[in-house]
Amino acid sequence: MLGIIFTGGESPDVQAVKRLLETGIPDTPAKPFFVAADSGLDAANAAGIEPDWVIGDMDSLKDTLLLAALPPECVIRHQQDKDHTDTELAFLFAAEKGCEKIWIIGGGGGRIDHLFAIRSMFERDIFPRRWITKDADIFCIDAKTINNEQLTLNLQNDGCCKLKKETVVSVFPLGGGPWEAKSTGLKWQLEGLPWDRGFFGLSNIAVNGKFSVKAEKGRFMVVLPALD
Repeated sequence: MLGIIFTGGESPDVQAVKRLLETGIPDTPAKPFFVAADSGLDAANAAGIEPDWVIGDMDSLKDTLLLAALPPECVIRHQQDKDHTDTELAFLFAAEKGCEKIWIIGGGGGRIDHLFAIRSMFERDIFPRRWITKDADIFCIDAKTINNEQLTLNLQNDGCCKLKKETVVSVFPLGGGPWEAKSTGLKWQLEGLPWDRGFFGLSNIAVNGKFSVKAEKGRFMVVLPALD
């Protein structure tokens, strides 16, 4: 099951989100499981989505009347003094509910420590597969299999924006390594690069707008331009 978390911060254009939800969701037996983290409820509402659950301390929700329209049993309130961010709480909840893939929509801009907090989630044993902000569309791939599925990014058929020729692609290693990657369609291929902590491949080019990246060893973050 695919879990989609709407969170606060800068989100993609509303129409881009709607197109993603209409045409970019992978075929799965069940519809996506939607969770709003605090003010992510505003973003979900703007995209025409009524989330299955809303989680957070609700300190940044612009329109609190949106909560009144939801079943009370689907709203989980937390104290402001807590060990996890609202985004983390929503992510953990979706994972507990059986979501094998989890995307995060929003979370861009704002406080840089909040950005770092979301980025750190990609280092963990259970991690988001995609993070979509106003300015970037970010994928996570791993050489390990999850439920017998190899995590490979192939933008000829994945639910992503249609990339233009010479789209910028950046790749960063995650976790403890070692790392090894293969690619097709990039101006500078990823095979044989000396991946290590602090090393990255910045501003590569998808020459014809289609490319693939496979993690042979380790985990990688692949950063693309924002949804179009």
